[in-house]
Amino acid sequence: MVKKKTRAPRNRTVTVEDSERQSLLSQIVKVEKLNDASQIYSRVTNGKFEDALPFITDKSIDLLILDPPYNLNKTFNSLKFSKTSVGGYAEYLDDLLSKFVPKLKDTASVYICGDWLSSVSIFQAASKYFRVQNRITWEREKGRGAKTNWKNCSEDIWFCTVSNSYTFNVEDVRVRRTVIAPYKVDGEPKDWVDSSAGKFRDTAPSNLMSDITIPFWSMPENTDHPTQKSEKLIAKLVLASSNKGDLVCDPFLGSGTTAVVCDKLNRSYIAIEVDEGYCLYAQKRLETASKDKSIQGYTDGVFWERNSLSLQKGKKVKETSDAPENFGESHSLFDI
Repeated sequence: MVKKKTRAPRNRTVTVEDSERQSLLSQIVKVEKLNDASQIYSRVTNGKFEDALPFITDKSIDLLILDPPYNLNKTFNSLKFSKTSVGGYAEYLDDLLSKFVPKLKDTASVYICGDWLSSVSIFQAASKYFRVQNRITWEREKGRGAKTNWKNCSEDIWFCTVSNSYTFNVEDVRVRRTVIAPYKVDGEPKDWVDSSAGKFRDTAPSNLMSDITIPFWSMPENTDHPTQKSEKLIAKLVLASSNKGDLVCDPFLGSGTTAVVCDKLNRSYIAIEVDEGYCLYAQKRLETASKDKSIQGYTDGVFWERNSLSLQKGKKVKETSDAPENFGESHSLFDI
């Protein structure tokens, strides 16, 4: 029996109580019980993605998001991944990608997540099958300091496409940034807006993202998954590289972020996770998403810089005990 963690009263981490397990499990599809292709769509599927592949129609996927274990020694509940050589990890990715190529539309996009070391192997494997369009680097504001090396504060996402014909909705992923040095022409703002919400401009999306907050204890999307991606980060990929009604596939679902984002943004999805415990998190998050379609840091059709509460609400918030409970450690005054 696993001892439950003692959490602070304002901790909003998603947990699954024993009384909820059966109800949540009844909504999750088990790979070994699949007998019809329709069962896998827009459902959380528990099992190995290899066993689910025969149920995925060829040339049906519009967007593939791959967040496999990085080339690190890492334990995911009962599963353990061991670090290997750069070449060995490239072979692992090559085998993974080869399995999904037949399932992708000719207009599909692929995003592959990794860290600095994994990225070496990702490019090697991805360039064999796809057109590598870009490498996104996003800042991780968390991370332990290192005494004999630079602190690791970033991760990469490789943006690839099957062909030169693909979806990219640039207007859907603009970032609203504070204007530090407002420039005016004839007394009027030049390329920025002066409003009750502050001085800002909506900028083109960049391959350097410094506006991502890793889920933490006071965010309602947070779980105990050790490598959870934020809804804001995945929403950028989904909005940029798919349209409403498109099919998004994530065969390493983890705690469910891709499925939740697709549900909120009206995309169909194939969401597969081998660990039953993480599937329970995903299913519970989907139940919440059915009632609340908001994505933290994404409001009025733009992504807000650092999830800025002051800009979104149009007012400043004093740092007092009355501040919103989703203020967290190691975040600035207006981060949420």
